[in-house]
Amino acid sequence: MNLPYEWLIGTRYLRSAHRSGLVSFVASMSVIGLALGVAVLIVVLSVLNGFERELRSRMLAVTSHATITGVDGSIADWRKAQADAAREPEVVAVVPFVESRGLLANGERVAGVMVRGVLPEEEVKAVGLGARMRGGTFDSLQPGKYQIILGSALAEELAVKVGDKVALMTPEGSFTPAGFQPRVKRFTVSAIFESGMYEFDRGLALTHMKDAATLYRLGDRVTGLRLALKDPFLAPLVVRTVARAIDYDGRGYYVNDWTHDHLNFFRNVELTKSMMFFILLIVVVVAAINLVATLVMIVKEKQTDIAILRTIGAAPVNVLRMFLVQGALIGLVGTIAGALLGWVLALNVTETIHGIESVFGIKFLDASVYIMSDLPSEVRVADVLQVSLTALALSALATIYPAWRASRTLPAEALRHE
Repeated sequence: MNLPYEWLIGTRYLRSAHRSGLVSFVASMSVIGLALGVAVLIVVLSVLNGFERELRSRMLAVTSHATITGVDGSIADWRKAQADAAREPEVVAVVPFVESRGLLANGERVAGVMVRGVLPEEEVKAVGLGARMRGGTFDSLQPGKYQIILGSALAEELAVKVGDKVALMTPEGSFTPAGFQPRVKRFTVSAIFESGMYEFDRGLALTHMKDAATLYRLGDRVTGLRLALKDPFLAPLVVRTVARAIDYDGRGYYVNDWTHDHLNFFRNVELTKSMMFFILLIVVVVAAINLVATLVMIVKEKQTDIAILRTIGAAPVNVLRMFLVQGALIGLVGTIAGALLGWVLALNVTETIHGIESVFGIKFLDASVYIMSDLPSEVRVADVLQVSLTALALSALATIYPAWRASRTLPAEALRHE
């Protein structure tokens, strides 16, 4: 084998059997500590990625990727605008809607809501709410029958179920000798949805677009258009392109997208990921400090060997390389083992949690308290590489001092008492 002798000696020192194999044992503990630190960091980041993905999918189940609304609150020639917007390459579906505030009442129970008028056959092209019905069906909305679909939390607050009646009051009305009288219409609850997001389950009510237009006196106009895109992350760019394409009279439109609506939420998720990365990185730092102690022990034990090597011609830089090899091997093996362990655990975190729950009889996530009962996980190669490279860098830094100390060993001092 044409390997440098520094490599051969450095790897041999890691297999030392002197002092009942203490050095080999400590080196093994360094590898295990580094591997566990890397694995924990990868698993935690993957779980946070999974939470972000799950919450994003639930949000997009009830809201659109982007919306275009008229400057005066309505779009008159919406059918032509819908057809032209659908021609954009990135647009999958364009759905008209009517949206306004309202007040739902059932006896003495009252709740403020956002009322959204939709076309059921069109709405299913833009959102996945139809698959999240807890009672009834999404296509139960029929024009002229004044039916309404409520979120699960809203239905619970109003104490209604499918088939019950609720009164919907609008902010608009008329003045009479008795005072201001809002427009009131009775609706039949035809279905109940549960998106898993309390914000929508409590504050959203769906009805047929024609019924909503009649109630809010929009005639043949709509509030705006909702866009479903091939790539939701392109929403800020695409929605502006579409708005310019359908701006026939130059009056302009208001545009919005899901990244803007939930900007603070996703910023908080990213901030949490960054904080967890640096907090759990302390585990890897501790493992790196343990690596320093391991190499210092090896240097102390091998002082006589180092002195002999120096007397037969080894230069300080050769001794330095021997111990850099040891530190690099410990760091490399620990990092690779930790990355593989973390990847496997992250891919099977749900099964692992269920196993722990069944063994100890505990429940980590209660579905009645949290919005999900399982820990979602999404392993990203970028996160694995970031953690692995950081661990390797810390291992390399931890190796420098012990290797430098070994290179400074004086042969005469080391052999004085031999």
